[in-house]
Amino acid sequence: MDDLWATCLESAMPAHRPARHAAAPSLSTFAGLAPIAPDAAGMPLFRAVKRALLQAIEAGRVSPGQALPSESELAAAFGVSVGTLRRAVDDLVAEHILVRRQGRGTFVALHTSDRFLFQFFHVERSDGLREAPTVELVSFERTRLDEDAADALALKPGEPALQVENRLLLQGKAVVHDRLLIPAALFKGLTEKRWRERPSTIYHLYQSEFGITVVRAHERLRAMGADRVAARVLGVTPGQPVLQVRRVAIGLGGRPVEWRVSTVVTAQHDYVNLLQRPA
Repeated sequence: MDDLWATCLESAMPAHRPARHAAAPSLSTFAGLAPIAPDAAGMPLFRAVKRALLQAIEAGRVSPGQALPSESELAAAFGVSVGTLRRAVDDLVAEHILVRRQGRGTFVALHTSDRFLFQFFHVERSDGLREAPTVELVSFERTRLDEDAADALALKPGEPALQVENRLLLQGKAVVHDRLLIPAALFKGLTEKRWRERPSTIYHLYQSEFGITVVRAHERLRAMGADRVAARVLGVTPGQPVLQVRRVAIGLGGRPVEWRVSTVVTAQHDYVNLLQRPA
């Protein structure tokens, strides 16, 4: 299930201060943009434009929180109509890679506390109460990828990794236990101190400190009994029925960047997801 869930299980979720957006870059920032010949694209023209924009973002030609040049400027650079350019941008907005700000323009999306709660977190109390979680760090250690994590991250078993365990609280009660593994090669210099002192969400840390933007997730959910580790962290009896979520976070370019196994106590909380047809 893509774009589901999200125990990104961030920090205690301090109040988010709106980012101060940089001025829109000139087209020189997008060096290498060239007109796209309709008969040479090998795909619908708007998809070719979308791919070119995505490649520019992946290459760091425009930073998270920074505005794109105007639609008319980009359309002229690609040699396409504004309507075609806008359709490509619409797709990237729908995928949460870009965000439109009324009266200000289109920006590369930032990971914020609001985005976390809207896009990546779907656990709420059974009566519908929805709020940001409080996260307690249980452990932070260096390890090596086991077979499951290596397979999920398209790496080899035994490669160096960082393993983090979190306890997630809602309404003061432990509801989720997270065990996440991330490749050490992608997060060089990440220490427990930096993890603890991050000013915003985990995915904001990935994006702002390591240039890794998570855009979606692939998950498998199943009912099971709580294992001894999760039971201890969550204060439940081993074997108690829980929901397990096995999740791969996907970055720009389709690269898997995080493997996470979450155990959710569902006695008073549900996993809620809104399904809708693509536009």
